[in-house]
Amino acid sequence: MNRKHWLMKSEPYAYSIDDLERDGVTWWDGVRNYAARNLMRDRMRIGDRVLFYHSNARPPGVVGIAEVCRESYPDHTQFDSESKYFDPKASPENPRWFMVDVRFVEKFPRMVSLPEIRATPKLADMVLVNRSRLSVQPVAPEEYERIVAMAGAADAEA
Repeated sequence: MNRKHWLMKSEPYAYSIDDLERDGVTWWDGVRNYAARNLMRDRMRIGDRVLFYHSNARPPGVVGIAEVCRESYPDHTQFDSESKYFDPKASPENPRWFMVDVRFVEKFPRMVSLPEIRATPKLADMVLVNRSRLSVQPVAPEEYERIVAMAGAADAEA
């Protein structure tokens, strides 16, 4: 399988790895950056692995693994005038924003913090450490494997 790897950010007070573990599956709505949208819409495929990252935490870091279980489809919140993600320029005939569904795979035995990631020379080229604010970003297979190992996780990628 030609699986890709991603990092997806969520504020733990909005939706945490514990929420995903409880729910089992969720949609990844509310992405309002075109680069992140394009990654979800054009490149994410069922079976791709996702590093679940808690942002706006002290410290921020990777806390677990999810897996893409539904490929991109229009984000329903763009059409809801009551939603903070409403986009008046979007329509069902011409959606602007897309989302994927992810399923819980594993919560890490320990978080791999952003300072720890930054201090790891083999992760120096990661999009995350190069000041990217993207909420969805690609991760190289070696970077993914290194972070999983640092967390003491058992992801078998099966």
